[in-house]
Amino acid sequence: MKLSELADQTGAKYSNSDGEIEITGAAGLDQAEPGQITFLSNPRYTARVATSCASAIYVTENAQIERADLAVLRAKDPYLAFTRALNVFHPRESFEAGIDPAAVVDLTAKSGESTFIGARSVIGAKVKIGDRVRIHPNVTIYEGVEIGDDTEIHSGVAIRAGSIIGSRVIIHNNAVVGSDGFGFAKDEQKHWLKIPQVGRVVIEDDVEIGANTTIDRASTGETRIKRGAKLDNLVQVGHSCVVGEDALLCAQVGLAGSSRVGDRVILTGQVGIGGHITVGNDAILYPQSGVPNDVAPGEILVGTPAFEVSAFWRAVAVFKKLGEVPKRLRALEKRLDEVEKSQGGK
Repeated sequence: MKLSELADQTGAKYSNSDGEIEITGAAGLDQAEPGQITFLSNPRYTARVATSCASAIYVTENAQIERADLAVLRAKDPYLAFTRALNVFHPRESFEAGIDPAAVVDLTAKSGESTFIGARSVIGAKVKIGDRVRIHPNVTIYEGVEIGDDTEIHSGVAIRAGSIIGSRVIIHNNAVVGSDGFGFAKDEQKHWLKIPQVGRVVIEDDVEIGANTTIDRASTGETRIKRGAKLDNLVQVGHSCVVGEDALLCAQVGLAGSSRVGDRVILTGQVGIGGHITVGNDAILYPQSGVPNDVAPGEILVGTPAFEVSAFWRAVAVFKKLGEVPKRLRALEKRLDEVEKSQGGK
């Protein structure tokens, strides 16, 4: 593909003298080979440009690149442009429609056009599958599930009864959608009585769900993952939770029951959200933060319990000096004793 064509498809600008260069792929600064395009978005890695073998590079609109042999594509967001280039060179893998003879599909299930169902997958009663859906081998779909167009479900996934899956959803290996919420009531003998989980899970369009992630059905009502949300591997979403549009939940995040995560929220690794907590739109939680109270829109918090990030780092700076306090106290006590003795001697 010519550089000029790639620039048009990725929203970048190029020098007219470079437009005829052939680009065959995209890779990182250290991995790129001749014929490939790379990117620089963080100035910290500028020195690596000098040793990169790439033929072209995405940079910011004002970046200065000293290498005359390196074609430059300027973009407002080089990382975004590079991501689009990766999609150009690595489009979604095509597949042939059909149902493998080793799949088990209930007679009442309905599938759309150009759908693939792999070997040993089990499709339950009254399941509705949209067009161009790809269900890999060893997937289990319980009764009454609905799956939208162009969705891909990888091996080992289980989708429990009544769950609704939107269009263009990707569910990675061994994720579980619609398992029972963790709800129990203590009876008169102090035994745990299971609360029936009769709600459902709704996954809206363009959601991606990572490997081994679990999303519990609601006890009543629904658990909902809204449009465009991205869930990493090993995320736990409790019963009756709501995850907002374009929210990003990184690995090992846990949401307790009935918590609500707003639009465009970023929960980094191992963040824990307490039950019935609301995290406002555009908030960011640093890794391993524990959240026992509501978070206002746009707040950036860290720690357990989580509090404002600049205050946290000030507290950490003080904490590092606490080890000196006993020594200073002993020195003050010694001086005080000396003063008292000198006054007593007068």
